Amino acid sequence: MIKDITIGQYFPGNSVVHRLDSRVKLLLDILYLVMLFTAQSYTGILIAMLFMVICYMLARIKLVMILKSIKPILPLMIVTGLLNMLFIKGEEPLFQWWIISVYPEGVRMALFMLMRVVALIVGMSLLTYTTSPIMLTDAIERLLSPLKKVRFPVHELSMMMTIALRFIPTLVEETDKIMSAQKARGAELDSGGLMKKAKSLIPVLIPLFVSAFKRANELAVAMECRCYRGGDGRTRLKTLKTATRDFAAVAVMLAVFGLVITVNFFPVLP
Repeated sequence: MIKDITIGQYFPGNSVVHRLDSRVKLLLDILYLVMLFTAQSYTGILIAMLFMVICYMLARIKLVMILKSIKPILPLMIVTGLLNMLFIKGEEPLFQWWIISVYPEGVRMALFMLMRVVALIVGMSLLTYTTSPIMLTDAIERLLSPLKKVRFPVHELSMMMTIALRFIPTLVEETDKIMSAQKARGAELDSGGLMKKAKSLIPVLIPLFVSAFKRANELAVAMECRCYRGGDGRTRLKTLKTATRDFAAVAVMLAVFGLVITVNFFPVLP
C-alpha cells in the first residue's frame, strides 16, 4: 500500500540515537555509505547490516520499519537483480535456456548488489526516522557553512532539501486519500495489465499535482507572513552541541569501518 511508504518520516523519541548531534548523525550516515561501497564481500555487507540493526534497536524503532523502507524500491531491486544475473558471464552456466544463460558469478553479484542496496536504504531511512526536519536543516547548513564565503546559498539549499524530504510523507498520504476516493467512485486502479494500471493513474496524478502546488503556495504565504528572509540574522531555538556520546558514536563507526576493511582482505564469506 501507498501508506506503507515511510521515506522522510520522523519518529520522535528520546533514545541515544535521537539525542546525537544532527551534524554527527549526518556525517556518520555519509561514512556509512562509504563503508558500504568499500565492502567487497558478503561478510562486509553483513557486518554493516548487523550494525544497522543494532542502531535501530538502540533508536527503539521497530524492525518492521526496515521492511517498510525497502518496500517502495522492491521493483527496482528485482529488475537490478535480473539484469545482473542475465548479463554477467562466467565459465560454467548454472542454467541455460535458448539464448538465456545464468552463471554463478551473476547470481552472486545480483545477491551482493541487492544486499548493498537494502543496507543503503535502511541506513538512509534511520537518519530521517531519528532527526527532525528542523535539526536536519541546521545540520546541513552548519556543515556547508564554509561555502558562504563564496556566496553559495547554503541556507536556501538546505531549506529546499529539508522541505522536499518533509513533504514526502504528506504527498504519500495525499496519494492514498485520492486513490481511496477514486476507488469509492468505481475506479479500478489495481486490476488489468501494466498499461491499464498506468492509464488508471492519470486521474490520481492530476489532483495530486493540484494539491502539491496548493500546499507549496500555502507554505510560501505562511513563510512570507512570518517575515522569512533567508538565513541572515536568523536565530535558533536549539543550539547544536556535541557531547561525549557523539564522540563515542564516531569511534564505534570508525571501528566498524575498520572491521569491514579488514574482512576485505580476510573474508569469511566470498
